[in-house]
Order: sequence, then C-alpha cells, then structure tokens
Amino acid sequence: MNPKKRKRVILNQKDIEQALKRIAQQIVSKHKLLENVVLVGIRTGGAFLAFRLRDEISEKDGEKLPTGVLDINLYRDDWTRIGPNPKLGSTEIPFSIDDKIIILVDDVLFTGRTVRAAMDALIDFGRPKKIELAVLVDRGEEQRELPIKANYVAKEWQTSGRDTVNVYLKERGFRDRVVVEERKGNLS
Repeated sequence: MNPKKRKRVILNQKDIEQALKRIAQQIVSKHKLLENVVLVGIRTGGAFLAFRLRDEISEKDGEKLPTGVLDINLYRDDWTRIGPNPKLGSTEIPFSIDDKIIILVDDVLFTGRTVRAAMDALIDFGRPKKIELAVLVDRGEEQRELPIKANYVAKEWQTSGRDTVNVYLKERGFRDRVVVEERKGNLS
C-alpha cells in the first residue's frame, strides 16, 4: 500500500526573500568588519542561496563578499550508496580560505552529515579561522545524527525522519518555495 503524502508550503517566495535579508543583517551585525568573511555555498541549493546572501549583504553594507561553491559528493560518508556513477559537480573557491571566517550556506539542515562532509572538504582547501553555518530550513535537532547546529536559520521546522523537505529555487527553473511532504499511512 502506498503512503499518502500531504504537501505543505512552509516558505514562499516572499518568506525566502525576507529570511535572506534577516540573515544578511545578522551577519553584518555580528561581523562589523567583513574583510575576512567569505561565503561558501554547498552545491546546489546552498550555492544559489550563498550568492543571494552575498547580494543582500552588499545592499546593506556595500561589501561584496567573496563567494564560492563547494561540491561535497566525494566527502559524503554514503557516496558508495548513491549509485554506480555518482554525479560530481565542480568546486569553485577562487580565493584563499586561510584565516577567513567562512559562512557555509546550505538549504536544509537535517542529519548534519552534509555539513560534516562540507567541513572536511573545506579543510582540504586551507585552514579557516572559523566556520559558521547558515541554512534556509533546520529540520530540528531531533533528527540530527551529529552535533551540528546552525548559526543563522531562516525557518526551523520539526519533521519526522519520513518527511521530505524540498527547496525549489528560481535558479533551477522553479518558483521559490519550500515544501514539506508529510508521509501518512502505512509504509509497507
């Protein structure tokens, strides 16, 4: 029997825009001097959000932060389970991360394993002074498998492990929104 799915939009386009403005303001307030701050987005959704954050920070502060993209596929602890030919993207970090404050950006924080893989990948590029985490949606600590917590969160949404959180962004041809698919019924 197929489980029924109930879809719920938890963030719409306006919510996402406001959330990114709020996170940008928090970053500017926390880091008075932005000269050593860089943004690194986890490919794919986090990368799009990192560039949007860069633009929001630039509007607030006039500073256009160096922004890079990180592909973590080879650092995942489950990469052998992905399939026989995992799809690898490119990492584009055209600046030194040594002694920088890195704001790592991702779309959804769930188990923490993606963030752990991203930190491992970053360390291969240099020795940052500090790594902070910004996420669009935090699925709650109940589902966390590693002791990882975001510094900047747009929306916290408690989900069960069976639910799915999908982030749709205009950069991928969708209307901006975050949708939770709640699975109901018997999974047999």
